[in-house]
Amino acid sequence: MTTKPAPIPDGYGTVTPWMVTEDTAGLLDFLKAAFDAKELGRVEGPEPGGIGHAEARIGTSIVMMFDSPFKVETPALLRLYVDDAEEAIRRAVDAGAAVVTPVTDVQAWGDRVGRVRDPFGNLYWLQERVEEVDPAEVPERFQDPKYVKAMEQTQVMEAPGMV
Repeated sequence: MTTKPAPIPDGYGTVTPWMVTEDTAGLLDFLKAAFDAKELGRVEGPEPGGIGHAEARIGTSIVMMFDSPFKVETPALLRLYVDDAEEAIRRAVDAGAAVVTPVTDVQAWGDRVGRVRDPFGNLYWLQERVEEVDPAEVPERFQDPKYVKAMEQTQVMEAPGMV
């Protein structure tokens, strides 16, 4: 009798995001340069030189990607927890990303947040945990002008083409 395997393979989380692009090889290069991603593998796609499936580990998470067969843009929206938001944005920009939102002051929930858009259209929330906040305290903090201002900072969109 065969034993049923664990419902989630080793190394994966309950949710694994997909990133769909027209240049998965380029996306992998960007992820490596910007976020120290480790390529786990790739499978050739139906088009010569194309990628039908690839996986990369960013920190403790695995992201899957493939060259898009879709007729519409399907950018990914990803939150990455980082040790240093300013440094993460600098590295992403050096790798070709554009700043969408500069790093904010500390948010009501305890994170500093900045956003970048990669050359493939994907948007990353780069979040640095700076304090542990009791969840019951968060609504109270949203009444404090300091945290209201910090939240307003997340509404800033600097990258070209952002609405």
